[in-house]
Amino acid sequence: MTQPAPRERIAVIQGDITTLEVDAIVNAANRSLLGGGGVDGAIHRAAGPELLAECRTLGGCPTGEARITRGYRLPAGHVIHTVGPVYHGTPRDAELLSACYRNSLALAAAHRLASVAFPAISCGAYGYPLEAACRVAVDTTLDFLSRDRRLRQVLFVLFGAAERRVYDAYLASL
Repeated sequence: MTQPAPRERIAVIQGDITTLEVDAIVNAANRSLLGGGGVDGAIHRAAGPELLAECRTLGGCPTGEARITRGYRLPAGHVIHTVGPVYHGTPRDAELLSACYRNSLALAAAHRLASVAFPAISCGAYGYPLEAACRVAVDTTLDFLSRDRRLRQVLFVLFGAAERRVYDAYLASL
């Protein structure tokens, strides 16, 4: 059976990432991995205290890197925690954000996961402009999927309709 093209393995949806039945959801975490606000807090609340207990054993995570844990009470079997950059408007921001997606995808593939769902990393409290972050997310993911065929589906999960339109428009322009 032929593997679908990279673009055909990407979907954009609007919803709550904590409700998805995928192999892994990605947590836009802080460096401590011990929970926080936004998506990070929602994932920790939905997964239950066992997630926090496992995260305490990891010793944190540097910006741009990723760590994997079990999903506990989530429908997703795993949580991939990645720490996005705080936006400063420098080229380094895009490098670090791209590393978040690349390292998360590589971790999913290494664990033989077929489906992974991403929020808009760094776009909340970390201030990354959505349009710029979308380009980095999609371009990095397409590049990864063009070279690695292990992942069958990558979802970008946006909380609001306006955010979803940005991703839909960018993907349609490719």
